[in-house]
Amino acid sequence: MAGRTAWEVYPVLDLKFLRENLELVKTAVARRQAQVDLAGFEGLDAKRRQVLPELENLRARRNEVSQEVGRVKREGGDPSSMYAEMKQVGARIKELEGELVGVDEGIKQVLMTIPNPPHPSVPVGKGEEDNPVVETWGEPPKFDFEPLNHWDIGEALGIIDFEAAARMTGARFVVLKGAGARLERALINFMLDIQTTEHGYREVLPPFMVNSQAMTGTGQLPKFAEDLFKLEGTDYWLIPTAEVPVTNLHMGEVVEAERLPLKYTAYTPCFRAEAGSHGKDVRGLVRLHQFDKVELVRLVRPEESYQHLEELTANAEEILRRLELPYQKVVLCTGDLGFSAAKTYDLEVWLPGQNRYREISSCSNFEDFQARRAGLRFKEKGAKGTTLLHTLNGSGLAVGRTMVAILENGQQADGTVKLPAALVPYMGGKQVITAED
Repeated sequence: MAGRTAWEVYPVLDLKFLRENLELVKTAVARRQAQVDLAGFEGLDAKRRQVLPELENLRARRNEVSQEVGRVKREGGDPSSMYAEMKQVGARIKELEGELVGVDEGIKQVLMTIPNPPHPSVPVGKGEEDNPVVETWGEPPKFDFEPLNHWDIGEALGIIDFEAAARMTGARFVVLKGAGARLERALINFMLDIQTTEHGYREVLPPFMVNSQAMTGTGQLPKFAEDLFKLEGTDYWLIPTAEVPVTNLHMGEVVEAERLPLKYTAYTPCFRAEAGSHGKDVRGLVRLHQFDKVELVRLVRPEESYQHLEELTANAEEILRRLELPYQKVVLCTGDLGFSAAKTYDLEVWLPGQNRYREISSCSNFEDFQARRAGLRFKEKGAKGTTLLHTLNGSGLAVGRTMVAILENGQQADGTVKLPAALVPYMGGKQVITAED
């Protein structure tokens, strides 16, 4: 890292681009309802422009005097006055270098908080109420009884136990028992089988802990540190999603263009502090500190990335369709878009117990935003330079939320739950979950 500036180490957004397109960036930030200290950046950048020329001139002067000292000494002269000047120049250089380090660090911190500019096709809006529905699939089931929430269904069947989890760990954890535990395992295997055998993804099983560099590469750090779990006394973080380790599989590498696209899928547990949830979904499986997810990740050529977004989203949708779960697809507006994403589709499954659609998958194109941070590049055969990859990911699906949808949509008047036909082979032939399971 010696001699490299902060934005070369963390090339989140090109400094020259930001200088020359500051108003454009301000507009993009405003549309995303984001808070970024761009005025602070302008002040820091002005300071850097002031400090750097003086520093470079003094360094050049130091080199000149050093050569002059050598000449004077060879000729038998007295370089004492030059030593005095060198001392003053050296002190000023040290002072300016200290200032520049502080300025560069300040600029880096601003750069790290600038969200990815939204793709032109992303609708402008303030929040989730402005997310347009682009597709609806399936019909919500009709019941001749009052449908229950999944926690009531699961507790009555004896397959979900929040009290035991609270005693051994705390709130927002769960113990799955019997058919509940088997259903979780069945869903993971079903999802992985579809993505690997039918959609061409390569399965990986990554570490469930990563370092700060990996978290920074995919955009979780520094902005979302309070939503993460860190292992005290280490540089290890529990992953909030398999997106982090899987996207970073090729961190710092140059991928041969012939290998593209790279398509990966992974099951992992996910860990989230949910610091900003403010009491939402305190009951049930929707918002836990630990949950399972099957993730889809693609690393692709820039010109093909939006085609891949449609394909990846369709791969996640296929799981919902095979499980006969009604859902709708929405495109997130600028104000609801995630920090790192340029465009996102959310898949929202119908939950009868809540009488509403709830998110079960987010599928995003990050363009080169993550690739800049993680050093993800590819090289065409015979080319001199390299090109930043585009990265995409999506849940295929969130396993716990899928269980929620199955319990609520498959509930029957006698308290049992009918399973989707596609899952029956994964459940050992079981078609219905009963209290005896």
